[in-house]
Amino acid sequence: MLFKSLQITDSIIKALTEEGYTTPTPIQTQSVPLILEGNDILGCAQTGTGKTAAFAIPIIQLLSERKNFSNRRAIRSLIVTPTRELAIQIGESFTAYGRHNHLKHTVVFGGVNQNPQTNALRAGVDILIATPGRLLDLINQGFISLREVEIFVLDEADRMLDMGFIHDVRKLISLLPKKRQSLFFSATMPDEIVKLAATILHNPSRVSVTPVSSTVDIIKQYVYFVDKGNKNPLLLEVLKNEDIKTALVFTRTKHGADKVVRMLQKNKISAEAIHGNKAQNARQRALSNFKAQTTRVLVATDIAARGIDVDELEYVINYEISNIPETYVHRIGRTGRAGARGTAIAFCDAEEKAYLKDVEKLISKRIEVIDNHPFPLMDHNPVKAVKQQGRRNTSQSGYSQQKRNTSRQRENRQGASRR
Repeated sequence: MLFKSLQITDSIIKALTEEGYTTPTPIQTQSVPLILEGNDILGCAQTGTGKTAAFAIPIIQLLSERKNFSNRRAIRSLIVTPTRELAIQIGESFTAYGRHNHLKHTVVFGGVNQNPQTNALRAGVDILIATPGRLLDLINQGFISLREVEIFVLDEADRMLDMGFIHDVRKLISLLPKKRQSLFFSATMPDEIVKLAATILHNPSRVSVTPVSSTVDIIKQYVYFVDKGNKNPLLLEVLKNEDIKTALVFTRTKHGADKVVRMLQKNKISAEAIHGNKAQNARQRALSNFKAQTTRVLVATDIAARGIDVDELEYVINYEISNIPETYVHRIGRTGRAGARGTAIAFCDAEEKAYLKDVEKLISKRIEVIDNHPFPLMDHNPVKAVKQQGRRNTSQSGYSQQKRNTSRQRENRQGASRR
């Protein structure tokens, strides 16, 4: 099937052809005609399935065909998404697919000076892509009105829930016109998401492709069992492979990401980190450098990585395995996109074996083990650090520290009375 068969206008077909797209993905094949017919959509689709184009293409077509009766440009479509990176990339998609139409769009998100964003809003836009916090802030300041929104998109709804945006989303819903077309997309459908969808959608058409429990078959998956202390040398060993032009590496924490970057840079490997503590311009610069392959390794945390869309990214490395099995699926979904090759590598220490077991249960397959490497797992039953026990104040060291702190406070009080 070709895009032409979806009743898409010539101007959009021309833009898609210029981008090198001729064949729609399954979610595009299912969603585009339904959206063009004016249906609400409840879509279950993970990142990497072509979801953005599935709603961007019909939005561009519908707004181009409908006459704007206002004397000025008003926001006629609102797309709300959880992260800055994803918002920016959705904006790039609207730029690409709508280059031969005459619609204007802009992107608003927090962490940067709002003036360029408010200037764009004053000039007038048809389509607004936004993160919830900055959107509500600009609404409260009077820069944004949602009264004329015709098409509303809530993207990555499950991540909205994870990041605590659910109350912001409910506030936004109350500001939208009751008569509108709503498109709701989520990679997973827990009960909370289903309940939220019911408050947004009216008699929706359901679209579901590549459920989260299934990983893209084309992605080759491997696991290395390794002691926690040997993950750095193992990463260096893996990166000796010259076929790895770029690699996206996942850690659990921001601090861990920075440590891995420092280690790689010390070993003359170009690397940058992307996480929530980084300034927006630093995050965008790191992502741009990675896309341009001037940075070989991008080290990311899960929330910051949501929305990373890099063409022809072949390698994803789980430096640490998440304790949430669905997160593994989201991580490796950064590669093997649009039919390209993909390789997912996981480093598993003794404490992460249970996480690996959960992942294999979720994806219903065993991940191939690579055991002929220089740093095999030796410590199968590591002793947990004393400081973790001390958090519950059950260890002698925790009690002693508490006693020392009490004595220090008493001495300070006595010293103050003497002064």
